[in-house]
This record gives sequence, C-alpha cells and structure tokens, in this order.
Amino acid sequence: MKTITEQKPFEEIEQILNGAEKIYLIGCGTCATMCHTGGKTEVLEMRDKLTEMGKEVSGWMVIPTACDELTREVISEVSEAVGQADCILALTCAFGVQTITRYTDKMVYPALNTLFIGIEEVPAHFSELCTQCGNCLLGRTAGICPLTACPKGLVNGPCGGYQHGMCEVDPNRECAWVQIYNRLEKAGQLEKLSALQPLKDYSKMAHPRRIEVKIT
Repeated sequence: MKTITEQKPFEEIEQILNGAEKIYLIGCGTCATMCHTGGKTEVLEMRDKLTEMGKEVSGWMVIPTACDELTREVISEVSEAVGQADCILALTCAFGVQTITRYTDKMVYPALNTLFIGIEEVPAHFSELCTQCGNCLLGRTAGICPLTACPKGLVNGPCGGYQHGMCEVDPNRECAWVQIYNRLEKAGQLEKLSALQPLKDYSKMAHPRRIEVKIT
C-alpha cells in the first residue's frame, strides 16, 4: 500500500512560500519517490526552481520514509541547516508533512497534494483500494470494495446506467458490481446479493478519528 500524491501547481507553491526567503527541502524515499513527486530528482528540480525565483535553499534531504517516527532523529541531524531556513517545504504526503511538523518549530508547507492510498498495478499506474471507511463491506462483496471501485460509491448495485458490463461513468472500465456479481457467482454465493445493504454509516468516518487498542 502506498500513499499516492501529485505535485501542486508551482504557482500555488509560490503563494504558500510568500514571505519566506530561505527554504529547507524535504523529500520522501518511499511513496513520493515511487510517484515521482518527491524523490531526489524532484527535490533537486524544486531546488533549482526556487533558486531561479530568488529563494535561497539552505539545504535538502530525502528522508527514507517521511511519515516514520525516525523522522525525528533525521531532522535533528540537520538541525543547523533547518534552523537557517524560514520554513520547510515538504515533497511528501500529508502524513509526512504532519510528522515533520511534530519535530520542528519551523513552519512546514506541502508541495504535494495527497490523492489516495493504493497500489501500483503496472509501472507508473496507481489505483485506489481503500477509503478506510471504518465499516468494511468486503465480506459481502467478494473482496471488491464498491466504495472505491464504483465511481458512485454504491453499496447496492449495479446502477441502471451500466452497459454491456461497463461503467456508466467510465465506459473504459468494467462495472465494479458486475465484477462483484461474477466473483460471487463463481464462488456459488450469489445469495449474498439478495439482502439490501443499509446506507453507509459515515459517522464512523467522523474526524479526527482515534482508537485505543486494548492490550490483554
């Protein structure tokens, strides 16, 4: 599972950095590197762009995994260069930005938009798998999540718009509920579709979410 990101338009990054003259850059060696949004190449490209617009880059690094707790030790090792900067520009996912924020008094700004959690199906092609909704339906839907695989997020489907097994919203992809039906039919479990699933309880996604794990 990877956190999928895209780089913000540079105009937006300019606005975010308004008033900051010295910037420290941080990339991520895991997900952002895989997405080509925050690896060494992208960090150096960002350094050059900022330099061209008159900013000073006090230093840069690519943390192995920016959202990991080891980020604290990594940042402490470059505290002098970070201390010289007005802010940190993070080419990481939002989780990485918030992790870095925990371990520095400097303002930390995102250079990326966090899109979703997913997998790389083929090189450079990523697909969303889970919205972390807190009420998993996979036991009823043959291991295929309708909230992410269906553009309409239908918990009872298919809709009336699919044609020849293809999605109404995206005719180039197979209808998620057709996939679910076919898998259940093959497993001899079509009876699972006979009962209507109640409307999604979005209270389980109320923010901020916290949980206490009971240790016995």
